[in-house]
Amino acid sequence: MRPAYSVALAALALFPALASCDEPVTNVAAGNFFQRLSKAYHDDWHPTPSTDPAPAYRGYAAPVSNPPFPFTVWPMGGTVTIGQPFPITTPLMTALYGGTNGDWWKKSKITIYGWVDPGFNISTSSDTSKGKYANAPAAYGQIPNSLQLDQVALYVERQPDTVQKDHFDWGFRLTQIYGLDYRFTTAKGYFSQQLLNNPQKDGTTGHKYGYDPVMAYVDLYVPQVAEGLNIRIGRYISLPDIEAQLAPNNYTYTHSLTYTYDCYTQTGVNTTWKLSDHWMVQGGLSAGCEAAPWVKPDARLTGNACVAYTWAQGGDNIYLCANSINNGKYAYNNLAAYYATWYHKINAKWHTATEAWYQYESKTPNTLNAAGSAMIQTNTNGAACNTTTQVTCYAPSFAILNYTNRQFGPHDFISFRNEFFDDMRGQRTGYRTRYVEDGVSWNHWWGSTVVFRPELRFERSLDVAAYQNGTKKSQFMFAGDFIFFF
Repeated sequence: MRPAYSVALAALALFPALASCDEPVTNVAAGNFFQRLSKAYHDDWHPTPSTDPAPAYRGYAAPVSNPPFPFTVWPMGGTVTIGQPFPITTPLMTALYGGTNGDWWKKSKITIYGWVDPGFNISTSSDTSKGKYANAPAAYGQIPNSLQLDQVALYVERQPDTVQKDHFDWGFRLTQIYGLDYRFTTAKGYFSQQLLNNPQKDGTTGHKYGYDPVMAYVDLYVPQVAEGLNIRIGRYISLPDIEAQLAPNNYTYTHSLTYTYDCYTQTGVNTTWKLSDHWMVQGGLSAGCEAAPWVKPDARLTGNACVAYTWAQGGDNIYLCANSINNGKYAYNNLAAYYATWYHKINAKWHTATEAWYQYESKTPNTLNAAGSAMIQTNTNGAACNTTTQVTCYAPSFAILNYTNRQFGPHDFISFRNEFFDDMRGQRTGYRTRYVEDGVSWNHWWGSTVVFRPELRFERSLDVAAYQNGTKKSQFMFAGDFIFFF
């Protein structure tokens, strides 16, 4: 299952700065830590016009703003945004800066932040007698007519300063999540026994809630190479995609099918080279999708190669990515995958994001053959091959997705999502069928620390019933989440 657009990038703009890490803290409440924290939220929800200069940057100005959008610069995975600042100061950090060790925190450039994200849905797939995840293959809200803890996230990170070109710099990120969403982000070998080794009474596997260390990496920034080189080492979000695992990095609460069924995380080394304001290239090696390097035989030496071109003063970006280059032979989510993403700013209020991919697994066990069915791993799907005599077969899939977004003021936008997804052998969703999905979502912010995202979503499997545990072709859902940042 899959992954995303760059959480690494989107985190650049999760919180418009309440205070700059490099500037003295002002207007901090006197008193203990909790009083300072309360004052930070009050100031965020009752802002006064800032007289601080905008942070310096190299390259084009950010095309959109956060809030209300989940990012300011078009996302690119596997790297920091070279040339862009990192002005995050959260309420938690503002409270720490005002304490007796505030100078140490500022000098260290270490930032701690996160969020709590409960979500709900009301769905026409109401019969859970054959399994509680009856909204699947929709994600993440797969348990119909319920309120769930989707994720609690905690980040500890230091970002390298990539605006300057004078000296080497470094950074790191440790990200933990707990909640229902671990069922999608889990990679084999990282606490995966929670999901893979716990059969449930309803025939599913895995605990309902679980923990995942979804990111753990270091960044090494070398400014003397071209316009900047970043080297990322560790477990990171896979490179392409408009969407990402971490809740605030998305236009909407629920995810597209396009995002849900591709690669989520990889463990390896990725290099990102900024050649100019127009061109960015990437290359790297990993152990493949959703497999820790020490997990055999699922870990496979896997290459990636991507190129991005930006024009129209940063308003347009095309990102082409061969994210998983190996033979694609069936293993735990061992996808070979090829992506194209285009971001286009129409004007100050409207922009679009479009993505298409083609991916496959080869020698995939045939669900219509007894010998093939016996080869299928837990938490993966086999393929509905063309004949029952085949033990394995080639299992491709294709998807195309569009988001069209309209901003209303500094705290609101509406997003329209449309997609087509063809699971040609049923290897991704478990059903050999084509899908169409359409949705509309509203994002409303309070300051930069609270966002509410209700949405309406309709989808249909065109060839066979895929919803409500394979008993319905159509599904309608009203859903939403409430993200509280700290």
